[in-house]
Amino acid sequence: MKAPDNMTGTNMTQKTSYAMFGAGCFWCSEAVFQRVPGVIKVESGYAGGHVKNPTYRDVCTGETGHAEVVRVTYDPDKVKYEALLDVFWRSHDPTMLNRQGADVGTQYRSAIFYFSDSQKEMAEKSKKALESSGHYMSPIVTTLEEAGDFYPAEDYHQDYFNRNRSAPYCRMVIDPKLKKVNPGK
Repeated sequence: MKAPDNMTGTNMTQKTSYAMFGAGCFWCSEAVFQRVPGVIKVESGYAGGHVKNPTYRDVCTGETGHAEVVRVTYDPDKVKYEALLDVFWRSHDPTMLNRQGADVGTQYRSAIFYFSDSQKEMAEKSKKALESSGHYMSPIVTTLEEAGDFYPAEDYHQDYFNRNRSAPYCRMVIDPKLKKVNPGK
């Protein structure tokens, strides 16, 4: 599948590529990927469902089929897709079906949304490597799904951690996740 028209992969000043991941709450994933060198932009939103222009309230019903996702815009000369996959795997528990921590529902599923055959192949390879590593006692339930429509989440969801660091969810859930993915920082 080719990237949507608004995601052609290049612009006049900087080479860009796109990745999209569902790893539980998008607030957590957004905060994690924003700290990866070479990442240009991270946007929270919804993907993988069958309803056009869903809202947060719609997605929370579990009836739209969407996952909470982050769409990552990155410079492939500074960070490789494989490195983003590594961050994805380390940032959540890929053995949990439709949940991460206290967040439960199909909208919190672990999913890699690929934009190209190359991304699909790299995702499959990294998933197989993780499965055979013995790191997890339970099977990895992460799905690989072709990237389709992406719907940006409402403005109050964007850049959530950076705007709400003292909120209880940020301190109790996101801060530990950031330390897990980036120990020592």
